[in-house]
Amino acid sequence: MDDSTKKTLSSIPLLKTKAGPRDKDLWPQRLKEEYQALIQYVKNNKDADQDWFRLESNSDGTRWFGKCWYFYNQMKYEFDIEFDIPVTFPVTAPEIALPELDGKTAKMYRGGKICLSDHFKPLWAKNVPKFGIAHAMALGLGPWLAVEVPDLIGKGLIQYKEKSEGEKS
Repeated sequence: MDDSTKKTLSSIPLLKTKAGPRDKDLWPQRLKEEYQALIQYVKNNKDADQDWFRLESNSDGTRWFGKCWYFYNQMKYEFDIEFDIPVTFPVTAPEIALPELDGKTAKMYRGGKICLSDHFKPLWAKNVPKFGIAHAMALGLGPWLAVEVPDLIGKGLIQYKEKSEGEKS
């Protein structure tokens, strides 16, 4: 792990509660810790001018969705992101999906789920229950985007989409 990744990781709060969606008594506490870690990670990213995703969840915190983006050659490539919290969470990491990229790279499973098995999943397993959604974003999706998006652009599999005036934020 490089120094930049270690610095990012050390700035994300570790979680304490080992509970998943089926743990009716402890899940609300785990969900609160997840939100606190995500809020801190997003704040850190904004402070470092490295903001790259937005997430929200359904009311019980079992389905997450939003947008992520990657800048390449001064152009912003934006993707929908979605994932469900597995019933065996936090022992099992969420499977993050970028549906519109489904089938465009070998490092992806059906439904646009990104491949994290070689590098991220062993790290997650060693850090149960301390890792959560913010860690999955920082150590899973972020590095995946950094490798795959430039490759997909280079192969002509994704193109830059100009935003219309009504879409600009």
